[in-house]
Amino acid sequence: MNEKRGFCEECRADRLYTIEAKESKTVLKGETYHFTEQKAVCENCGNEIYVAELADENLKSVYDAYRTEKDLISLEQIREIPEKYNIGKRPLSLALGWGEGTFSRYFDGDLPTKQYSDILKKIYNDPVHYDNLLEANQSNLSSELAYKKSKAEVQTLLQSRQSLGKLDSIVDYIIYKCGDITPLALQKALYYSQGFHYAFTDEFMFEADAEAWVHGPVYSDVYSEYASYTFNPIASKKEFNDTVLTDVEKATLDSVIRGFCCYSGKVLEAFTHTERPWIETRVNLPVGAHSNKIISKKLIGNYFKTVKAKYEMLSIGDIICYATDLFNKLY
Repeated sequence: MNEKRGFCEECRADRLYTIEAKESKTVLKGETYHFTEQKAVCENCGNEIYVAELADENLKSVYDAYRTEKDLISLEQIREIPEKYNIGKRPLSLALGWGEGTFSRYFDGDLPTKQYSDILKKIYNDPVHYDNLLEANQSNLSSELAYKKSKAEVQTLLQSRQSLGKLDSIVDYIIYKCGDITPLALQKALYYSQGFHYAFTDEFMFEADAEAWVHGPVYSDVYSEYASYTFNPIASKKEFNDTVLTDVEKATLDSVIRGFCCYSGKVLEAFTHTERPWIETRVNLPVGAHSNKIISKKLIGNYFKTVKAKYEMLSIGDIICYATDLFNKLY
């Protein structure tokens, strides 16, 4: 049994405690920020108990609020960069033209300036920009092996991006047509476009596989591209190339936009949590557990074929009946 205990100053003994959350505010760098604070409360006397892990979480919440307000890269994204490009923290810092320990400080939680944050955002989202910096600063790296390993990884990423040309056009089309779609809603629009296109044509619209993440099906390369928008709408495309899309594909996308993109990303997430492809792929996983398990295309195709038959859909425009029914059942 995983009981939570801590030393209560009032009781002068180790006591069981519960965790309570409340909305709080604090001043950081002369400005007031609101955040969700967690505190441990003694089950015996109701006194607050100091727990180091919670204090760290509360400090992170404050910093996260600051990052959001100042449009700084998130700590989670910073920590993904070395893994994404297969390079250590110190050589990465040198590859960016910084001091040897600069990136390590940001990795450990220090707040970057806006200038440094923008650089980190750009390399997080754009392997081409990272590759250019790696080449320009190769002589700074003390290890040739570090350069070669990272160079090989970035080349793999770039080749993967080239193969996603069709998917890029689909993403651009959805963003342009929706105008204010969030990254979460975009992921679900791609998933429904893929499923319903197969249901009506026996062909998948694009090659990329969806992964069964906590918040529903996710196409990881698209996620990386737009992660910096977090919960905000993606900037609308001023122009895009849709010549690689067929009329049938555009019709599918238009129907998904009309039928599903009228709902928020969280509502669409809830939709996918009721559907067999996501549920079966995450079977036996704890709630909230990280997973990048692939949702097989066969599972997606079979499910949406079943939906098409159940709702007696005669044309792609009929998919709105399914979306409306899901919404009414859940809300």
